[in-house]
Amino acid sequence: MARPEPRTLALLSRTQVTPNMVRLRLGGSGMAGFPAGSQGGYVKLRLSDGAEGAKPVVRTYSIRQQGPEWIDLDFAVHGLDHESPGPAVQWALDAQPGDIISVGGPGPAKPLPEDMDFYLVAGDMTALPAISVNLEALPRHARGAAVIEIQHEDDRQDLIVPAGVAVHWLVNPHPGSDPDLLLRKLRELGWQDGETYAWVAAEFAAMQALRDYFRSERGLGPDRLYASSYWKWGEDEDSHRVTKRADAEMAA
Repeated sequence: MARPEPRTLALLSRTQVTPNMVRLRLGGSGMAGFPAGSQGGYVKLRLSDGAEGAKPVVRTYSIRQQGPEWIDLDFAVHGLDHESPGPAVQWALDAQPGDIISVGGPGPAKPLPEDMDFYLVAGDMTALPAISVNLEALPRHARGAAVIEIQHEDDRQDLIVPAGVAVHWLVNPHPGSDPDLLLRKLRELGWQDGETYAWVAAEFAAMQALRDYFRSERGLGPDRLYASSYWKWGEDEDSHRVTKRADAEMAA
């Protein structure tokens, strides 16, 4: 299938969800024909056109919520205390209502499958939008646990989850500095009998540790494990994409 042409969307509003999470609502006439039910999928923000031979700057973000004429994107803000933010976060912080941006997609979501005995979900703040969508979609009788790394206690969000799904928040003020944090908590929680599905999205090294645990120690195959890195410490999205491709080939 050919990729749809990018659409031009306008910034409608900005909301400070938590101290380190900013939500931007994009919409306008460019939303005409945008596929319904795309929450949890992703879009690509074109932050520069690549003038004078430079490569365009494009960043990928999950759709947190969707309405008939808008989508919400959540931006995890980190690094401001010791370095400049990335181009997408900088745009999210600087843009004013009415500013426009070219948006590609949407790409498909990676939802949790139905009819599993137990669900294990793990990720950092970059994955929190997708995690939130997936947990909200679970049937009310679902059982499981979600382990989420945040930067500050106040970055906790009120998630809609079944009563049988426990949410564990782990505070790490320096994202990427402790790639085994999520894995240590999952080991502490132990393992449940029955069919378990694991969904993981985080920084590259954290994802590798979790993927190896679920594959090697718990024997989960592709039908019961989704693992993706959303970013890599010290790399931009272009170099991270190359790293991801090489890692996927080696892990296959």
